Amino acid sequence: MNNLLKIWKENKPVVNSWLSIPNSFTAEAFGKMGWDAITVDMQHGQTDYSSSIAMLQALSSSTATPMVRVPWSEPGIIMRMLDLGVLGIIAPMINTKEDCEKFVSYCYYPPIGQRSFGPMRAQLIYGSDYFTNANENILSFAMIETQQAVDNLDEILSVPNLTGVYIGPADMSSSYGMKPKFDVKEDPVFSNIKLIAKKANAKGKIAGIHNGTTQYAKEMIDLGFKLVTISSDFRSMSTHAQSVIDEMKAQKKDLNQSEAY
Repeated sequence: MNNLLKIWKENKPVVNSWLSIPNSFTAEAFGKMGWDAITVDMQHGQTDYSSSIAMLQALSSSTATPMVRVPWSEPGIIMRMLDLGVLGIIAPMINTKEDCEKFVSYCYYPPIGQRSFGPMRAQLIYGSDYFTNANENILSFAMIETQQAVDNLDEILSVPNLTGVYIGPADMSSSYGMKPKFDVKEDPVFSNIKLIAKKANAKGKIAGIHNGTTQYAKEMIDLGFKLVTISSDFRSMSTHAQSVIDEMKAQKKDLNQSEAY
């Protein structure tokens, strides 16, 4: 079911998209672009459970693996999203081994987890043998985005069945008293980024990170990151639209100045 496992088995990076706008047409359009994975953001995006249903239905016609960043590591929403058919869960603010153990348990059926059975849509789209194959195909990513999480990194990475860790560079920056941003090159955050990739790979876990630009994402792949997200639907749209209006306003200003002469 999960094509990302095949990509990683070939030692290649996964390129992930990020959907913050609760719109099925946006999801469908991104699904046709060729992303390896597409993540619906329920934490800081505008998407809730109801709007995510139509988005996931729109993604069913694409080859992208559907994932979601849940608003919190809470069993109810994690299990509901898995029942909808997402194949990967990214959970924010995993700061301790205990946090991570609880999160991972919510993602998998017994005996390795405590996920409740009732995969209505997941079984519809993946088949009647969904239960048998789910644990082997569900991805669990713990977000490392605070100084506390970095301090507990070794213990978090030791949790069985955790697929990997995912860096939130903005929150990590603010945790160290820096301005929240992507594409960080300043220490201690940049040193943490390199350390996390190194330790995750050594433990056989997937290292993921959110990036602002393709150039930085390529640098992260060189560091050993196997899951890279670039920008988001909202940022891509607003950045391009802003560049268009800035260019047109500059042309209008030049025209007005020339007419003044």
